[in-house]
Amino acid sequence: MGPKSERVYRTIREWIATGKYLPGSKLPSERTLSEELGIGRTALRQVLAKLITEGAIEVHGRSSYRVPDRSVTTEAPTDVEPWQIHGERTLYDNRWVTLSLVDVEPPGVERFEHHVVKLHHVAIAAVIDDQERVLMMWRYRFVPDSFGWELPGGIVDEGEEPLQTALREVEEETGWRPDALEHVVTYQPMVGMVDSPHEIFVGQGAKLVGEPTDLEEAGHIAWVPLSDIPGLMARGELMGSGTLVALLHVLASRGVGASPTTAA
Repeated sequence: MGPKSERVYRTIREWIATGKYLPGSKLPSERTLSEELGIGRTALRQVLAKLITEGAIEVHGRSSYRVPDRSVTTEAPTDVEPWQIHGERTLYDNRWVTLSLVDVEPPGVERFEHHVVKLHHVAIAAVIDDQERVLMMWRYRFVPDSFGWELPGGIVDEGEEPLQTALREVEEETGWRPDALEHVVTYQPMVGMVDSPHEIFVGQGAKLVGEPTDLEEAGHIAWVPLSDIPGLMARGELMGSGTLVALLHVLASRGVGASPTTAA
């Protein structure tokens, strides 16, 4: 950073250290900071990016920043007991789904049998291009009897790493080969009853290598502007928890809100 940026960086650091802006409070807007500190918006954003990297501030909404509140703890409590599992019996089992009854005993509660559904391990990918568009498919799903936008993804084959699944599924379903993918989160879509780990990957850039080879999955393929995603979400046109989780991560990482008020 140049001398002016260094001055602005030290000034904002001092504001936070001296309590001018307390933990949890918002900083002034970029426009206000730019005018008050005598620095251009581009240089200011470089300063703010450095402060974010250092943990001195955090993104709060679109182009808004605040001082982190360190008093809020996310440490796991140590006084919560797990359920006791006494046994399990299978009711139905095939290559797609297993249904079991598990004999469980929550702390302080009489033991009972709990239905558990086991599905496959899944990998899903959000691929973004240099125009801030995400690679998606418009598909029909017969179970909810509806059309909607989905990200490419599929089942992790036996002996396959989830990253390889995500790369393979993007190419098979869309004909585009991602430059690279990064794992961002693993989650369970229905954690109370269903066991089906979902791995979410995000990448920047892809090259067209041919036509989709998985014609059953492909549907209509398009690069959808990220700015359209909140509106699609509000209209219920995004299908599947993997698509929603991945796109919410992408929007959050870019400071883009997903409020229904942004719907087109």
